[in-house]
Amino acid sequence: MGQTSTMNFTKEQYLQWYKTMMLVRRFEEKAAQLYGQQKIKGFCHLYIGQEAIVAGMVTATTKDDKFITAYRDHGHALALGVSANAVMAELYGKATGCSGGKGGSMHMFSKEHNFVGGHGIVGGQIPLGAGIALAEQYNGTRNVCLCFFGDGAVRQGALHETFNMAMLWKLPVIFICENNEYAMGTSVARTTNVLDIYKIGAAYDMPSYQVDGMKCETVHEAIFEASEKARNGEGPTFLEIKTYRYRGHSMSDPATYRSKEEVADYKKIDPIETTKASIIEKGYATESELDKMEEIIMAEVDESVTFSENSPYPDPADLFRHVYVEDDYPYITD
Repeated sequence: MGQTSTMNFTKEQYLQWYKTMMLVRRFEEKAAQLYGQQKIKGFCHLYIGQEAIVAGMVTATTKDDKFITAYRDHGHALALGVSANAVMAELYGKATGCSGGKGGSMHMFSKEHNFVGGHGIVGGQIPLGAGIALAEQYNGTRNVCLCFFGDGAVRQGALHETFNMAMLWKLPVIFICENNEYAMGTSVARTTNVLDIYKIGAAYDMPSYQVDGMKCETVHEAIFEASEKARNGEGPTFLEIKTYRYRGHSMSDPATYRSKEEVADYKKIDPIETTKASIIEKGYATESELDKMEEIIMAEVDESVTFSENSPYPDPADLFRHVYVEDDYPYITD
């Protein structure tokens, strides 16, 4: 595991990576445009720049594995197969959204795709991820839970309690820090003396690695190896996946705390562009074929906007639904 992949990858994997990343990128760009038009309201955290992580995640795991993350969650939902229609409608707050229009940008869920949600409390999903892994272990499956969080969440006490318990019980969980270098507007260097976040895992004897998050190859390899260990009962792994977001923390963040030169340097290693170059170099597709793929994806994104515009808002009575498991919970009255 680390910065250079040693695995061999197929044409199908490269094309899937490109398709996944392009869908997430074009969807997020459209979401930014719609937010500016006030079609999308509330909080909105975009995944632009970090797409290689979710692309590599999907090819390295199975459909039976479980996934949980923080509030920068559109990319995870789309990569796992939640339709652009369902994700966009959720941003619009429409009843046809993947969370019924009740969750919005930060709370995408899909039971069908084993996506156990985006979570709005910083670090709140970390113990939940371990709990999901405990359930898999208890039920005797070979499934793994991938628990994502940002570099800011590493400062939460819940992470340390969870790391300790997960190692003690050898839970089948992969803890993944998507380190995009800034917690809101605060750089990692301003919050810790341990700049290499993966080293924190050593305190719990947890196998821990730093991974290049701008390459699908290195992400896939790291997650695949960690998942195999978890499936074989060897317990958790902590991956610090180094990445970068090109936009601000949220749509309300002008990102004035970093230089234009810094952003430009990261765009030189944009995962979409480097993957495209690899595909063409290997002869897996021509530039015109990839352009055609992008056109199809753009049509899918445009259709999601039309779908969302034409979808109804939730019925006011839905306010009382999905609060409790029991449909006829006796203490709810209109």
